[in-house]
Amino acid sequence: MKNKNRIRFFRRLSLAVLLVCLFLLGQSCFQSVRHRAQQENLKSMAITDSSQKPAENSGASDAGDNGAGLADNAAQQTDDEAQQADNAAERTGSLLWQETTAAPEPVMLDKFTASYAENNDLAGWLSIAGMKIDYPVMQNEDDEYYLHHDFYGNDSKYGCLYVRARADLNDGINFVIYGHNMKDGSMFGDLDLYKDEGFYQEHSVISFDTLYEERIYEIVAVFPSQVYSEEEDAFKYYQFYEADTQEEFDDFYDNIKELSLYDTGVEAQFGDTFLTLSTCAYHVTDGRLVVVAKRTE
Repeated sequence: MKNKNRIRFFRRLSLAVLLVCLFLLGQSCFQSVRHRAQQENLKSMAITDSSQKPAENSGASDAGDNGAGLADNAAQQTDDEAQQADNAAERTGSLLWQETTAAPEPVMLDKFTASYAENNDLAGWLSIAGMKIDYPVMQNEDDEYYLHHDFYGNDSKYGCLYVRARADLNDGINFVIYGHNMKDGSMFGDLDLYKDEGFYQEHSVISFDTLYEERIYEIVAVFPSQVYSEEEDAFKYYQFYEADTQEEFDDFYDNIKELSLYDTGVEAQFGDTFLTLSTCAYHVTDGRLVVVAKRTE
């Protein structure tokens, strides 16, 4: 009797474990399918036909139809012009040559207008030819938000590629793009391939477009690193955002070159700007794999 109860118990336990595993597997598959579908949708939104422009009105037919009316109103226009001249004489002459010093507002690239309307946390788009990396880059006041949320704010183990709130994508010297190292190769799961110098040689160029301009970067260094405690005296690549002096630049540049797994042959100097790609690695606790690239266009 005891043996039968034990067998019944273990059967029920095995069934429960199986159901839990099936549920988790189904949930994982659902998130994977949703993630791929979402990325494809975002890519399609980014393909905008910028060649379609509003047609210009020539006004030729209007001129013919309204010629008589213009002649009838000539006398009234003369009176109005005289009054306008009197008013103008009372104004300060300097106003006639007033100069504006305000910089023009930047114009968003057409391909981002639809995506930005969906989520104005959109900060740009990162892509590398020949790799899975082809994703929007997000920026939120909460630096942890896009670790666990997709583009539409749903809970997601994939998250999004993102930069921290302090990152200045327009005028900063460097900004760090973070992404999960997913086992299926999505997000920054492909970044490990850069450990191989041969792979780097065939994928040395990175495209990153801000909302307002398209940019090209060339890889300067690829190296393993980690997240250090505040007390540790170590090179913390993730803290480098600005280089106000030659010394600050040299500290960053010398370190990434020394740590690099191989010499890319790409050189940089004070005044250049960079982007840094960062993902989890497992050679040490809190390990990271880092790719640093210099802007060339």
